[in-house]
Amino acid sequence: MADSSPNSDIWRPHVTVACVVTRGERYLMVEEEVAGRLVYNQPAGHLDDHESLAQAALRETLEETGWTVELQHLIGVHQWRSTEHGDAVVRFSFAARAISHDPDRPLDSDIRRALWLTREEIAALGERLRSPMILQSIDLWLGGQRLPLEILSHLPEGEPS
Repeated sequence: MADSSPNSDIWRPHVTVACVVTRGERYLMVEEEVAGRLVYNQPAGHLDDHESLAQAALRETLEETGWTVELQHLIGVHQWRSTEHGDAVVRFSFAARAISHDPDRPLDSDIRRALWLTREEIAALGERLRSPMILQSIDLWLGGQRLPLEILSHLPEGEPS
């Protein structure tokens, strides 16, 4: 049976977040299994209902790497059609500073490991990168793009719009 709700014909992209976390010249990455193959990504994931973009970025980084981070800047908003599932993705990329690591924290089930790689090592992964947004966000950060976190707002539920 077709969805007959008034909003059933509204197109909805996947809203995701990612963190560019640096330590010297290395970037925090994850090796994950997606559709039976190992790929590399930044700590990233979907925005959950009732969650701010900033909360999602902090949560995803912790769940995928065991690292607690502090968001410093918004790097950019990227729009892309996934070659993995064919859906549109709108990704908010943040710059973050590593605060602490819990090596005993279990990682998300599809994550094999977290690792620190240089930009050159990341670029050399080629087709094993989950999306082109990985290098794009690193390069924007390296180029000095830093947007204040205050440009994002999250209104508590029940507040009048």
